[in-house]
Amino acid sequence: MVRTLLGTKIGMTQVVGERGVVEPATIVKAGPCVVLQVKSKEKDGYDAVQLGFGEVKPHRSTMPMIGHAAVAGTGPKRAIREVRLSEPSGVSRGDVLTVEQFGGDDVSYVDVTGVTKGKGFTGVMKRHGFGGKEASHGVERKHRSGGSIAGGGCGPTGRGVRKGKRMAGHSGHARRTMLSLRLIKVDAENDVLIVRGSVPGPNGSIVEVRQAKKKG
Repeated sequence: MVRTLLGTKIGMTQVVGERGVVEPATIVKAGPCVVLQVKSKEKDGYDAVQLGFGEVKPHRSTMPMIGHAAVAGTGPKRAIREVRLSEPSGVSRGDVLTVEQFGGDDVSYVDVTGVTKGKGFTGVMKRHGFGGKEASHGVERKHRSGGSIAGGGCGPTGRGVRKGKRMAGHSGHARRTMLSLRLIKVDAENDVLIVRGSVPGPNGSIVEVRQAKKKG
């Protein structure tokens, strides 16, 4: 079974547990997802399914994507993801997957993947948590700068700055996965999942929910 769905992050809320403890939770509208393509080890070298989520107007898509979706008997999709599997999926092209596959007792935890909020070009203090320079007498007015990179510059070797050097630059807007979030509730009527904790990305962004690999 394909225990993976695409969805939209609705936002965060609070849920009162059985013992009266307030827990942070995130509401995710997951599915329904259409199976656009099924790959097999015999034909493609590995087992996988391609899922499509969300409707989009045809004029905002391309002719190849419209034709690809039409083979599965549906229209162009807002998001398409390929999910690799360790065994045959057991589904066919055109099948619709919903949150009901998370409703069993065997799924208690999920992994949620999303793209974090972008923060633009930021300095080293905000990006990497640098302490900055002293704010005392004798220090130039660049208290938030990263300081010298010493031999990490061009230098006599001419190799340039080492890859991974912590400097100012683009921050955020990276793919991140929150592991083993407890599944609080499955609302099959409204295609909603409520998971404990936070989920990467802003409200309205596309997220990928799958059965946890480390728990449950």
